[in-house]
Amino acid sequence: MAVRVGVLGATGAVGQRLIQLLEPHPEFEIAALTASESSAGKTYRQAAKWRVDSPIPQEIAEMTVTATDPDEVPNDVDLIFSSLPSSVGAAVEPGFCEAGYVVSSNSSNGRMDDDIPLVIPEVNAEHLDLLEVQRDRRGWDGAMVKNPNCSTITFVPTLAALTDFGLEKVHVSTLQAVSGAGYDGVSSMEIIDNAIPYIGGEADKLETESRKLLGDFDGAELSHNSMDVAASCNRIPTIDGHLENVWVETEEELTADAAAEAMREYPSLDLRSSPDPLIHVFEEPDRPQPRMDRTLGGGMAIAAGGLQESPFGLQYNCLAHNTIRGAAGASVLNGELLLENGYI
Repeated sequence: MAVRVGVLGATGAVGQRLIQLLEPHPEFEIAALTASESSAGKTYRQAAKWRVDSPIPQEIAEMTVTATDPDEVPNDVDLIFSSLPSSVGAAVEPGFCEAGYVVSSNSSNGRMDDDIPLVIPEVNAEHLDLLEVQRDRRGWDGAMVKNPNCSTITFVPTLAALTDFGLEKVHVSTLQAVSGAGYDGVSSMEIIDNAIPYIGGEADKLETESRKLLGDFDGAELSHNSMDVAASCNRIPTIDGHLENVWVETEEELTADAAAEAMREYPSLDLRSSPDPLIHVFEEPDRPQPRMDRTLGGGMAIAAGGLQESPFGLQYNCLAHNTIRGAAGASVLNGELLLENGYI
């Protein structure tokens, strides 16, 4: 029997992508859709301006949208997917956990709290056990797990593949698609024939979330990775797919061939949404490219290429689909991990 799930912020860009991924999912059944008060009481078709690249599912279109309140969600819903803006998420997500719901959230609020697991399942699935600490500390019957920022998700799996070489310093420069800012986030007059060399708050997320994701959990406490990370974030006029340039300095000698082998052999998981391979390594020097490679593995794979040795350590490029792997798909994958580990 499929797990009944709800989607918070269902009318937004990530909420729509969640619905696209969840509607055909054999393990999950969409049973609740929430949005703002202005959308509550409308059918989903009326409330949402559908912008995803597939038709709106007919059954979902006729569902009634409710307010984002635990009292408005049926008691037999076991798992909540949240795509709320961070300010709204901070205000309402804890209430869902107190009410007994398990929340898999894409929202940025709480990601760095020391009792909230920040998880990429193929990288740090063991951090999910931090939920036991969370429940003891907060007294929640429910629980909350977060997936990282879309740009963090793009390069951290490639770093995870290189941890045996001893990560010391990482520099990353991102070339981020406009969909990462939301449908109304960047106007055409700003981005056409242009690039914007600043995305507010983004660099800090890459620098801090990456160290938490690659940290160690001893069953009681999480210690962050000691590597130094510096990030520069740029918005460019691609629709989907975050491309990143990475330089890595390691304790042990790291050749391009050794790095490519480590990335190719880095294991995936036996979860429905986890791709195999997790990291696709290109030999061509001009790959990966957003338009050509963002949908590898159904949009859930990480692409890497351009591996070479430089005066600043190993240099390479990586790419991920920011609204699938980097947002909605990451939340769904965390939901599968929660189910696999008996938290639902």
